[in-house]
Amino acid sequence: MKKLLLPTLAVGVILFVWQFLSWAALNIHGAEQQYTPNQEAVLQVLSEQLEAGSYFLPQAAPGSTADEQEAFMKEHAGKPWAIVHYREAFEVNMAAKLIRGFVIDLVAGFLLVWLLSQMAQADMKRAVLASLAVGFMAYLSIPYLNSIWFEGNTLGHLVDAIVPWGLSGLFLGWWMNR
Repeated sequence: MKKLLLPTLAVGVILFVWQFLSWAALNIHGAEQQYTPNQEAVLQVLSEQLEAGSYFLPQAAPGSTADEQEAFMKEHAGKPWAIVHYREAFEVNMAAKLIRGFVIDLVAGFLLVWLLSQMAQADMKRAVLASLAVGFMAYLSIPYLNSIWFEGNTLGHLVDAIVPWGLSGLFLGWWMNR
């Protein structure tokens, strides 16, 4: 267990620092969080019409028959649609979110370290390729798959699949073979 602790911590730090760079310093995800000068008007309408939650608009009412759903889809084909994540209060508790994020990064780091430790020979090449494979699996199965259905921009997530996982693989390839 001790053999896994230090590399887990290192990978957790690599992931955590990259996420800060990706989302804040470099703004790689800017296309996913665009500004609109109409934000106050939009938020006012949302606050009057929605409870906190996540919405896909438009969609047929729950309990609609198959015929009603088909008619609804035909009626709305070619018209605007939206995905809305609405919250009633803007929470600025960064400390709790950063701690929670770092814990998740440590868990992901542990899983990667454990996975590589199961290999008979985790040389530099295998460590980097396996780490990149983990990053690509995460990218393909969640953000990219969602972009197929919901037409989102996933370029930032692709970069997030390559850079921190590649760096983690480089570190672990060195660490496990020193």
